[in-house]
Amino acid sequence: MSVKRSKSAIFSPERGSPLKIPAGQDPLQHSFTETLPTEMSVRIFSELDVRSLCRASLTCRHWNDIIEGSDQLWRSHCLTALAVCRREVDGDRLAGCSWKVTLVRNYRKGCVKRRWLKGRYSNIRSADDIPPNSMCPLDVETWGEILEAELDR
Repeated sequence: MSVKRSKSAIFSPERGSPLKIPAGQDPLQHSFTETLPTEMSVRIFSELDVRSLCRASLTCRHWNDIIEGSDQLWRSHCLTALAVCRREVDGDRLAGCSWKVTLVRNYRKGCVKRRWLKGRYSNIRSADDIPPNSMCPLDVETWGEILEAELDR
């Protein structure tokens, strides 16, 4: 895409209209979120993984406002393997939780579940051997999956 630069606007032939930049300000000194429509910024942020998305939200207030205000960004991550089970996600949604809250609530559970399924805790013989942050409330289906994986080992 070719971009023509002028004092007051950046012109994109594909968009067909200039992006307005306040007079006297260099367009290259602005964040893309200040020059692009919010929908385009959300599309760019949607390419980030969860960790990068969280880090991007710390960059500046404007980025944080866009990222925190877009349920769409968190929904796709929440519906991937990061969530523990569909029932918990559905329960959070019925309770009116945002997708980000649902992701945060279920992310730790998902990490614990994956560690158990990979056999990371297979050698535990007593409660004293359980490492910190390796337990959390999980549903019956999840514990069933973990038990099956342990029996297969």
